Amino acid sequence: MGVAYSVGEVDHLYTFFVQWSPDMYTKSNKKKNQPHFLREKPQNRYLGNTNKIINVKDPKRRLSLCSFDSETEEPEYHGIIGVVQPVLSDYSELLDHRHLLSLAGHMPARTQGYSWHLAYSTAVHGSSLKTLYRNMAKYDSPVLLVIKDMHKKVFGAFSSDPFRVSKYCYGTGETFLFSFNPDFQAYKWTGENSYFVSGNFESLQIGGGGGEFGLWIDADLYHGSSFSCPTFHNAPLSTQNDFLIQDLEVWTVQN
Repeated sequence: MGVAYSVGEVDHLYTFFVQWSPDMYTKSNKKKNQPHFLREKPQNRYLGNTNKIINVKDPKRRLSLCSFDSETEEPEYHGIIGVVQPVLSDYSELLDHRHLLSLAGHMPARTQGYSWHLAYSTAVHGSSLKTLYRNMAKYDSPVLLVIKDMHKKVFGAFSSDPFRVSKYCYGTGETFLFSFNPDFQAYKWTGENSYFVSGNFESLQIGGGGGEFGLWIDADLYHGSSFSCPTFHNAPLSTQNDFLIQDLEVWTVQN
């Protein structure tokens, strides 16, 4: 039941409140005798039987983690969520941030979390396939071959095994070809054959079948060719089937 107050009693109560809470009842307020109401803090809401309390602003925050403004931001990774961008321990003449982002989603999980070491570079070691094999001898880890041709096109291959001289083909289905021509394209194993990688002192071949190689490089690391092959069903990696190499790098994982 409500309690009735006389006009005098109301004035008395108001004077009491002003004395004890001057910040809530100020004379500067345009509407006299009107209290300043404090803004209510955002309330938490309980959602069903999820046993979890979330703030009402959480949906917007979660949305921001999955979306971006194309004019002001860019996604952290292209490809699979949770994939870590490869980190290079040395400077690369051929790979930049955009290249690494594109390649990240196609690298096998076993390579993630490790730095990539420059094992061979024509700019550092000269142009010799024998030297490339010699530098690879101390490694037992996947390698990334990157080529820039005389037309400034960047392409290459990821090999599950380091390059070596071998009488037979080697490698696994993790091996793939790629190109930036100019958009990124990755060509994964089709399962039609196992002609992943083979090498001798005259040339290095990646992918094959039907008399054509997905990627072929000569002993001087100067002439190369790329054709569609059954191993990867790839398009030619360069703008021409036969190309000249300007720069070449081979990177490998170091733990």
